[in-house]
Amino acid sequence: MCLIVFGYRNIPGYYLVMAANRDEFYKRPTRSARFWKSNPEILAGKDLKAGGTWLGIRKNGRFAAITNYRDMTSYDPHAESRGKLVSGYLKSEDPPKKYLSQLQQHAGGYNGFNLLVGDLSGFYHYSNRENRMNRIEPGIHGISNAFLNTAWPKVEESKDKFSTYTRDQVPAESNLFDLLLNKKTWPEEELPETGLSGEMEKAVSACFIQTPDYGTRCSTLIFIKYDGTVRFVERVYEPGTETVSEENGYDFTFSGPVHS
Repeated sequence: MCLIVFGYRNIPGYYLVMAANRDEFYKRPTRSARFWKSNPEILAGKDLKAGGTWLGIRKNGRFAAITNYRDMTSYDPHAESRGKLVSGYLKSEDPPKKYLSQLQQHAGGYNGFNLLVGDLSGFYHYSNRENRMNRIEPGIHGISNAFLNTAWPKVEESKDKFSTYTRDQVPAESNLFDLLLNKKTWPEEELPETGLSGEMEKAVSACFIQTPDYGTRCSTLIFIKYDGTVRFVERVYEPGTETVSEENGYDFTFSGPVHS
């Protein structure tokens, strides 16, 4: 139950600017973002239970992120971990479209997901609940736990704020982190019905989620310029609070410039 808002090829000088929250149970073991010893070109956090990740980038220009598609009526506790789809793409050498085409053949073995995958030449979205590959067009986009750009209140408000922060200027990191820290919840009549209780549906309608055992674990910003330079910043929070327990920033350059 995450939130991702991004501007793709619509901000002067930037190929992609992304702001994302990862929401998860506090007890699920996690490692903060770093370059992986097993794959030194990959920068990502790690789910220490299943071994995958929710968001990451590779020095050759590949990047990916995932959110759950929330439908509690069809949830299978024995399904494969969806985080392996992100790490699998980052490790792969296949172009995004080929990776997604191959994934379609066995995507039914996972609980519902939205997968974003891109490289230096293009950016794509695929959900196994929609079963359609979508090439992402330039502009501001948002996704939570329905399909890309589904008009959930927190998605729409976040896109509006993102648009304001990025209009004719490079967005400040502080503004994007503030966007992700928004704890506003929404009235029941404006919320979807996804199989959660009304109380929980309201709690997770916030951008920044806080419940006794589940909530926002970290926030991540990614800035990719057309010259191939990258800025990646992650803030990790104390469980159930907005207190930052760890913040890490990484700056590097892709092996080649992105396509303009």
